[in-house]
Amino acid sequence: MISRLYPIVDAGVLARRRISVADFARALRAAGVTLVQYRDKDGSPEEILRSAAVIRDAFAGTNCRLILNDRADLAVLAGWDGVHVGQQDLSPEDARRVVGASRWVGTSTHNDEQVRMADAGCADYVAVGPVFATGTKLDAEPVIGLEGVRRARALTKKPLVAIGGIVRENARSVLEAGADSVAVISGLLVEDESVQKVAEDILQIFR
Repeated sequence: MISRLYPIVDAGVLARRRISVADFARALRAAGVTLVQYRDKDGSPEEILRSAAVIRDAFAGTNCRLILNDRADLAVLAGWDGVHVGQQDLSPEDARRVVGASRWVGTSTHNDEQVRMADAGCADYVAVGPVFATGTKLDAEPVIGLEGVRRARALTKKPLVAIGGIVRENARSVLEAGADSVAVISGLLVEDESVQKVAEDILQIFR
């Protein structure tokens, strides 16, 4: 069973907002989050491992599953629970060879054909998007909308994670379209509200 809320700790987004990785992770822990991904597109391996250790410490003693973006090798070195790969990264099969059978492998998809391939492969879950317009990724794929989520749902029995432009106000509609989980990045950063409060609100929607 995959968690309904899948926050992504994005190093670039947090740096631009002057929020520390540690503070963000602690807020997610306090909200009761049980699945987290760390994404750092620009950091060196050493920097990524340092931040991974900070996040791991923040969630120590909880049952939160920690997923590292892109780097299967660093996920193993960090002692994390899995890796998430995109279309330009390692294939899920190659990532599986690196992380082994016990860790999770997730994969990003952006169209029906990619969803079909992910469904036939070894990934533990399939992410699809962007559902809505997003400013988080400069090279974002075309928006698929809720209809894209519905089509993806029909094409895979695997846990389906929707990503891209998802915020508190539209999260329910994404689940109703067939997603099992919503990945949220900047949607957790709401002016004059704490990350913990926004995460708790989204979790409450799903209850």
